[in-house]
Amino acid sequence: MSKKLSTDELVIRIMTIDDLAAVFHLGEQLFTSEYSSSMYRTWDEYEITTLFNSDSELCIVAELNEEVVGFALGTTVEKHNSSWKYGYLVWIGTRPGLQKCGAGKALFEEIKDRMVEQGVRMIIIDTDADNEAGIQFFKKQGFDNVQEHVYMTLNLSKTRKRRKKA
Repeated sequence: MSKKLSTDELVIRIMTIDDLAAVFHLGEQLFTSEYSSSMYRTWDEYEITTLFNSDSELCIVAELNEEVVGFALGTTVEKHNSSWKYGYLVWIGTRPGLQKCGAGKALFEEIKDRMVEQGVRMIIIDTDADNEAGIQFFKKQGFDNVQEHVYMTLNLSKTRKRRKKA
């Protein structure tokens, strides 16, 4: 049975350039095709560096014993002709085995506070409809109005192969 981490053990802080490799490798462990076979966003180094370069104050890490064990990466969106500013929590994850120890909640609370400071009025997340653990996590953080959406793909390499045979 997992126990809650004490707040003096866990450090939530802004991500630095020195954390990029650790965050990338942790994401590689978490966001695989087994995690989501229809993941429309690809976990790669460009995801991290783009968010880090554009919204570094919304890129945070959880550190335990001076080791990065979790991260949250977000951005803000302002729509033309709208008075609302939206926060988008793009990625959040914790090291396997720590998912129920409070690190994810601490990361979410920090990124939420940072978004509020920036004038965000609504935070948006998305996850697969079959990601029950993720949905339960977000419900515990106060998210509601769960909507399933249709996601479709067209594998163009299969289309090209059929055309060549004809």
